Amino acid sequence: MTAAASLAYSRSAGRQPRLAIDPVIVAATLGLLLLGLVMVTSSSVTIAERQAADPFMYLDRQLLSAVLGLICAVAMLAVPMSVWERAAPLLLAAGFILIVLVLIPGVGHEVNGSRRWIRIGPINFQPSEVTRVALLAYVCAYAVRYQETLASSWQGFFKPLTVLGVAAAVLLLEPDFGAAVVLLATGAIVLFLAGARWRDFLGVAAIGALGVATLALTSDYRVRRLTAFMDPWADPYDSGFQLTQSLIAIGRGEWLGVGLGSSIQKLSYLPEAHTDFVFAVLAEELGLVGVVGVLLLFLVLVLRSLRLSRLAADAGMPFHACMAAAFGVWLGLQAFINIGVNMGLLPTKGLTLPLLSYGRSSMLVTLAWIGVLLRINHEVIASGRVTADRRSP
Repeated sequence: MTAAASLAYSRSAGRQPRLAIDPVIVAATLGLLLLGLVMVTSSSVTIAERQAADPFMYLDRQLLSAVLGLICAVAMLAVPMSVWERAAPLLLAAGFILIVLVLIPGVGHEVNGSRRWIRIGPINFQPSEVTRVALLAYVCAYAVRYQETLASSWQGFFKPLTVLGVAAAVLLLEPDFGAAVVLLATGAIVLFLAGARWRDFLGVAAIGALGVATLALTSDYRVRRLTAFMDPWADPYDSGFQLTQSLIAIGRGEWLGVGLGSSIQKLSYLPEAHTDFVFAVLAEELGLVGVVGVLLLFLVLVLRSLRLSRLAADAGMPFHACMAAAFGVWLGLQAFINIGVNMGLLPTKGLTLPLLSYGRSSMLVTLAWIGVLLRINHEVIASGRVTADRRSP
């Protein structure tokens, strides 16, 4: 019996199924969300005062995004996963339309040399955030529908990756190198977890690494970023400025930090302090203790998502399993890349830290996806195929 049939049976028997909410996912999400609001406020005070004479401008915007995101999460909690699976082709088409619209002059809005946004009134909306979820939902539906082909031939693995490759190519035109890499990597890992063969996965990984290296070395802009990453102190006032300021911030934090609100680097020294480099400000103000706390919260969300994926697979609900795994893989990858950039472990990429960085599109989509994750948990538990000992936190 499917999860939908189980729910229908419960209703026909006059018993409304009790909503099964994972308290660990909720607690970790709220922890990151509240900490993010605090750090966005602290890191943006100076720039907000300078731009609008309102030190809490970015807090107000981020708080509104968080409230709307929580409403989206509740809405997603009410949508059965069967709807997502049936709508996968439509989601794929909608995702492509959104990222193509950005490239149309007069529709796409350019910020800092990148055309990644569509302006809706006073709000800049980033379509790639929604497109990522739509394309990964398509990949999950494909993996379920063609599981036998995926596990037995290279064509079954390469077909969905070709779709993702086209989407990544469009993202590179914006340009959004970081989003393209995360989309391709997440899709490949989800297909591997769904049953793709090792040799196909490793072959794609090798081709992907070669492609990323080629893209990085054939663009003067990316070459400058790469050389600045390898030795930022060689040019600390130009190409290496952002990374050196981030490293100074992290180094100043030491064990316990300089104190909340006492960061020096956020005072116009560290560019993008409230967006891409909010982690550096957090490390400066809260020290190693705060850094470890954030890493643990992300680790909890990632592991909980992968655990839910395993439960769904054991319950015979492969689409649920793929969607839960997709969220966990994406969250882990994006958090790793953002933190790695802040610490000088990776070249600079324009990727936000989910739930912490300032970014309205990112906040809305991430919280909505967490609502989907909670829906998956509810349907898996309501199916009655998971034993009580495995449900416990």
